[in-house]
Amino acid sequence: MIFFNMKKQKKSLFKLLAVYFLTISLFGCKTKSDIVNEYDSYLFTYFVGNGPGEESIHYALSNDGFNYYALNNNEPIINSKEISTSGGVRDPHILRGQDGKTFYMVVTDLYVPKDGWSNYAMILMKSTDLINWSSTKINVPNTFPKEFGKVHRVWAPQTIYDSQSKKYMVYWSMKTGDEPDKIYYAYANKDFTALETTPKQLFYSPTNSACIDGDIIYNNGKYHLFFKNEDENKKGIMKAVSDKLTEGYVQVDGYMDQTDEAVEGSGIFKIIDSDTYILMYDMYMKGKYQFTKSTDLLNFSVVDDEISMNFHPRHGTVIPITKKETEALIKKWGTINKNVFLSFNSEEIKKNNVIIDDENKTIYIPAKQGTDITNFNPNFKLFSGVTSSPTTPQNFSKESVNYTFTIKNKETKTYQVTVNIDHNPVLDGYYADPEIIFSNKTKKYYLYPTTDGFTNWSGTYFKTFSSTDLVNWNDEGTILDLKKDVKWANRNAWAPTITEKKVNETYKYFYYFTAAQKIGVAVSDNPTGPFVDSGKPLISKKPKGVIGGQEIDPDVFTDPVTNKSYLYWGNGYLACAELNDDMISIKENTIKVMTPDATFREGTEVFYRNGKYYFLWSENDTRSPNYQVRYATSSSPTGKLTIPKNNLILSKNPELGIYGTGHNSVIQILNSDEWYIVYHRFNRPNGINKGDSAGYHREVCIDVLEFNIDNSIKPVKPTLKGIKTEISN
Repeated sequence: MIFFNMKKQKKSLFKLLAVYFLTISLFGCKTKSDIVNEYDSYLFTYFVGNGPGEESIHYALSNDGFNYYALNNNEPIINSKEISTSGGVRDPHILRGQDGKTFYMVVTDLYVPKDGWSNYAMILMKSTDLINWSSTKINVPNTFPKEFGKVHRVWAPQTIYDSQSKKYMVYWSMKTGDEPDKIYYAYANKDFTALETTPKQLFYSPTNSACIDGDIIYNNGKYHLFFKNEDENKKGIMKAVSDKLTEGYVQVDGYMDQTDEAVEGSGIFKIIDSDTYILMYDMYMKGKYQFTKSTDLLNFSVVDDEISMNFHPRHGTVIPITKKETEALIKKWGTINKNVFLSFNSEEIKKNNVIIDDENKTIYIPAKQGTDITNFNPNFKLFSGVTSSPTTPQNFSKESVNYTFTIKNKETKTYQVTVNIDHNPVLDGYYADPEIIFSNKTKKYYLYPTTDGFTNWSGTYFKTFSSTDLVNWNDEGTILDLKKDVKWANRNAWAPTITEKKVNETYKYFYYFTAAQKIGVAVSDNPTGPFVDSGKPLISKKPKGVIGGQEIDPDVFTDPVTNKSYLYWGNGYLACAELNDDMISIKENTIKVMTPDATFREGTEVFYRNGKYYFLWSENDTRSPNYQVRYATSSSPTGKLTIPKNNLILSKNPELGIYGTGHNSVIQILNSDEWYIVYHRFNRPNGINKGDSAGYHREVCIDVLEFNIDNSIKPVKPTLKGIKTEISN
């Protein structure tokens, strides 16, 4: 009896072991769909330029798809001369194979310094570790002399897996003689060392003078082919769609890129664990990349404010990779520097304002109001393969704390980390042109800024923020969307102003805003909206005698002496008009030009104190580090302006890295002579290095505004600390 049970137990054990080893065997053969669940970060393959040595394959990593760090100090990861016929390679496209562990890369074989823009070959590459690559040169005219013997341009190859034929399809653009560039395709052999089929035309539209830089993505049963249209008068990224990979593409109306600049080399990828797609493209005449996002592959919006790179890429592609793959790349080509610390997991950090100094090995972290820095953990968000110590909360209240960062078996560096509570900027994110009021209805302060961070000031909506103390601000959401709420304009939502009026014992809020270089007005019963547009622009033309400038930057002021309300506006000139009692129209016969002097640029702010009317304005261009505020005074809201000898009251503070301070508003604390100035500045610390784009990556700050005994304004020194204690009414 006992012997019989032992036999049964042995049989059961054998079955369990068989199942166990079968499971191990199956688990070891992961497919691409298995790997998807392990994605950890992103690999960006790119080249860097047209000069000697610049046409080569480079790698960069990102742990969020938006912020990228160049590997190998932005040096090539493969010697172009060893894999090409020309000595240079461009336009790298990388694809993960269906087995989940094999990678395919195809590149243009071209060396512009020697060959100009003519070439004949592409290169097929294969790897199982993203580090070691095998390669094969494919000379198209030599391989297919009968059909394509006269081809003199073989550009931007890419690869996609054809689930019907179960083969890898390579597609690229070719040009023969004077014919336009067209997109062709062929299938690679099993070893990915040759093309086993004769190229066929994949896509070309007679409405386009050429089609190049094709990029296909499959989504919801459709193949979406993004390509560059080379028409002389209207170039850009377009799209064609088909339910079959190799035929039937129908061009979609419109352009997918969101810029008027010259573009090429589009690449599209999906953010891990999301429905968001990123369409990126090379703005090759500007030396920069632009990223846009979409959830439907048709409507894209620019996300430049979310992007950072420590390199300047040209035409490349992005794929997601696993933690193990990331660690291997970091171990091979990673170095510890500021680009390793791409982000932080702590929500208490003002991430846009962190300063990392590699030379002095210091990290400055501004924390939000209310953060307990006596027991604080920065929670560095590091790439897989990089560790930091200590990992527990530390006391930053008295001195900096040393943190050691390590790439295992490769490199270790220690940084001094300082954490401070900085009130400036007062809003998270990019905002500018702040208007501020105190609402008697709600007993709260409200900020009304331009929503910034859009290329060339292309924002289309307005938000507001509320506070009870001028320090802690709550996002109240969008209060006016040009595309939804305004019929006469749908672009350039800039520089609003607002006033609270009591009409028939009911509070009304009149919101004046810039849209499409005109000024409109919307009305609400609450400071947080919803606001209803009047239906037409209030100011749409220049005052008589004015040449040049723009009809922007309104400011509304109600004279406490007469209770009359006035609207001021203008860029390049300062105009004023009295508002009618309805507050949505002006008295045309009161329009007056009162430009103070040649320093006037824009951003008027008017307020009243001790019998004087103060007029503040911004000098220089908002893209200039020297954007600054001057002022004049008057005995009436429309009277002659008196300009003090030393009238510069707000300007840059280079010692603190503060630049571009301007376009302000002013707030008085109720029943007191306590005043504050609200203004924008360049993003700190990166704005000063952004060039013109600093002018639309701005931040809102608040500092004390003080007066001398003679009622002149004391110069304001912009600070990081801002208002040190909460203000209440």
